Amino acid sequence: MSPTLMLSVTIISLIIIFSFIWLIIKKKKQYHETNPEDKPYSFQPYSIADSAEHSWADENTKEKFDCVAGMDEIKEELREIGDFLLYPNKYKSFGAKIPKGVLFYGPPGTGKTLLARALANEINAGFIYASGSEFIEKFVGVGAGRIRALFEKAAKKTPCIIFIDEIDAIGITRNTDNNSERDQTLNQLLVELDGFKQYEGIVVIGATNRIDMLDKALLRPGRFDRQIYIGIPSARSREKILIHHLKNKPVENDVNISKLANRTCGFSGAHLANIVNEAALLTIKKEKPKISDEELNEAIIKTVAGLKNKDMILTEREKKLIAWHEAGHAMAEYILNGTIAERITLIPHGQALGFTMSNMKEENMLIGVKEMKNRICILLAGRAAEETVFSEITTGSQNDLKTANEIAESMILNYGMSSNWKNRVYNTQTCVNISKEINDEICSIINESYEKALSLMKNHSYLLDTLSFELLEKETLYQSDLSQLFKAVAI
Repeated sequence: MSPTLMLSVTIISLIIIFSFIWLIIKKKKQYHETNPEDKPYSFQPYSIADSAEHSWADENTKEKFDCVAGMDEIKEELREIGDFLLYPNKYKSFGAKIPKGVLFYGPPGTGKTLLARALANEINAGFIYASGSEFIEKFVGVGAGRIRALFEKAAKKTPCIIFIDEIDAIGITRNTDNNSERDQTLNQLLVELDGFKQYEGIVVIGATNRIDMLDKALLRPGRFDRQIYIGIPSARSREKILIHHLKNKPVENDVNISKLANRTCGFSGAHLANIVNEAALLTIKKEKPKISDEELNEAIIKTVAGLKNKDMILTEREKKLIAWHEAGHAMAEYILNGTIAERITLIPHGQALGFTMSNMKEENMLIGVKEMKNRICILLAGRAAEETVFSEITTGSQNDLKTANEIAESMILNYGMSSNWKNRVYNTQTCVNISKEINDEICSIINESYEKALSLMKNHSYLLDTLSFELLEKETLYQSDLSQLFKAVAI
């Protein structure tokens, strides 16, 4: 092929390629002229417009406040915020400012997301869900762009609620160690919440388990004006939650929901929902027509201790060690607190070789020094029983020791219960000079409690042996069994 012919072919090919590209651009321009809402944002290296609908939109759920059991005061507060959104002029006439943001904080699984959805559905407002981690990228400026896009999207569907879950991912306190991308993202959020550009009809709800980690600028009035603590439900609220989850399920008439609520002290709403679901699955598995107390109790054990481990084979010596260990817990609880454990068992569940399910009463809001020391003593009673009977200690007390140490540390560091430095609280990071004295104080509490547990095991050795032998024979002792044994043996 001659050079002239090759040149001609090349020129024709380039003309065809450029014509094809021009046609594509023209078609795309025409499409966006006729569909302006689908035009992608142009403020960031790679746009989130394509992913916004599926990562932020959350409008298909129909929960309202009647789906949220308990939390009556919180729901009343949120109704007021809903009224701000629906009737802003009513408040402007009094010169009142509509809250820009509401912060939900508290333990996980307590219903923060559910409350935000329920508020949006209650007032028929738009609802946009976003996770704090969605705004963090390695490219500087992407997170800030996503914040702007989030508010622009919400502005198109006012009244609207923006819900940012795990807001501590972007709202963590700024310092010299923070990366610039995270700081820019937080700065943009602060501007959108309280900047020159005002978004009417938008309320931002943030949720976090760690309010202590949030930047102070984020918490000041004008940004998150309302801060609402959503904690672990009380006995009354737990009863309402259980009734709500059992409402549309076949349940035996003799199921005692009030007693069930007392057994689940310290459980979150998510835990309670899981217990009811597990009970339903167990009922189906057993081919029973209705959920009974038996399935609900099994579901509690499954949630607390884990699955029953049938494959784990214990030696006779291990069974004896576990029997005396668990009997030690149950006996100490009865002697110190006057309560009888729900059950003790040798059957392995999850990682536990055996366990004692305490008789859960409602948690006291105020706990004294004596009660805290008794808790440590009960936790250490299993190991004390091992040492008393077998003259050795085992690894079975790992979780007991961890919890006992945490209680003792809280007594000294957080509650000012030190005998040497009364009414003083400490930060371990700033109290380096007296760390040895603090450690000695914590050790003193643990050692004192352990000596008390040893004394209980020795002074009531007959009761300890009676409980242990009965447990070895039956493998599981229930509250009624323990009650008869405690009555038969004088303390």
